[in-house]
Amino acid sequence: MGINGREATVVVKLGTSTLTGGTSRLSRPHMVEIVRQVATLRKEGCRIVVVSSGAMAAGRELLGYPQLPNHLPAKQMLSAVGQGYLIEVYRLLFRLYDVEIGQVLLTHADLSHRTRYLNARDTLNTLLDYGIVPIVNENDTVAVEEIKVGDNDNLSAQIAGLLHSDQLIMLTDQDGLYDHDPRTDPRATLIAEVHTIDEDLMALAGVSVSGLGVGGMVTKIQAARLATRAGTRTVIANGRTPDALLRIVHGEALGTAFVPPQEHVEGRKRWLLAERPQGQVVVDEGASEMIRLRGASLLPVGIRSIAHDFERGAVVMIEDSEGHALAHGLVNYSSAELQRLRGHRSQDIVEILGYTYGDEAIHRDNMVLV
Repeated sequence: MGINGREATVVVKLGTSTLTGGTSRLSRPHMVEIVRQVATLRKEGCRIVVVSSGAMAAGRELLGYPQLPNHLPAKQMLSAVGQGYLIEVYRLLFRLYDVEIGQVLLTHADLSHRTRYLNARDTLNTLLDYGIVPIVNENDTVAVEEIKVGDNDNLSAQIAGLLHSDQLIMLTDQDGLYDHDPRTDPRATLIAEVHTIDEDLMALAGVSVSGLGVGGMVTKIQAARLATRAGTRTVIANGRTPDALLRIVHGEALGTAFVPPQEHVEGRKRWLLAERPQGQVVVDEGASEMIRLRGASLLPVGIRSIAHDFERGAVVMIEDSEGHALAHGLVNYSSAELQRLRGHRSQDIVEILGYTYGDEAIHRDNMVLV
């Protein structure tokens, strides 16, 4: 399934209550239903990333539900015990559909450090390119602040932004966001679509009542705000609704949809244009024409010179040989690496550096004309 002629990228966030079916242990029937839908969407051409909670619940199950103090080391211990078990269950279930998975453990710190951010993006994209479904979780065994409320909700939004995802779907134990608390008000009505996330909307959110996870509706709305700002349509829906994932991706109105104020390209263009360049990359006439007229990526062979020092992932100004500004772009290589690569063909990158971050010095998706 594609969007505008390309593969759609969808991030699916699974809450603990969805994985356990509201019980105290991982529910294989509930998990295999989710896995079946992910496998189906993958066969339809979607690139699917699963951001999964459940490590602590899995740890409790393995240890026989011990009575533990409610402090950070105990939670981290449960996560350390449960994470391997959780991924083992996922692997067994996905292999029923001949799908391979890859485990990716991150903290918010990994996504706030520019180089680690790019490494995470490259790893996830490579997994997707090879048809592997990434199973992402917070690295709770080393996280401190991140293990608190909202960890995987906001992590899923950051992953959606990192991959420029078309949709973020958060499956939970509720049908979506209501105008009143449906647990206490029988007149509560589901809000089908949200265009503006403000304080009044935040006030409608309740808290988790399952006792298994660490998030609630508030953190899901926070995640929706983060994702929509990056241009990703976000849906909160009930994970127990039959074929919820398939129906949402196929365009059915289900749960509460949060509509982004702008498309991905526009959002990223605004960010790139707003960033102050940390250096300059001067290109030859051929590269200048390809960038201006054809929207092409910048390859090392087209680079004439580099000014200032910058790291991989920095925003730089691309200029022609006469000093005219062409574009802002996000570099795949540092200034020191580009000094060695300039004028060379992309197929020579590995021979020159001993490694590669891709054929492009700056990919066209990470470039905006000025």
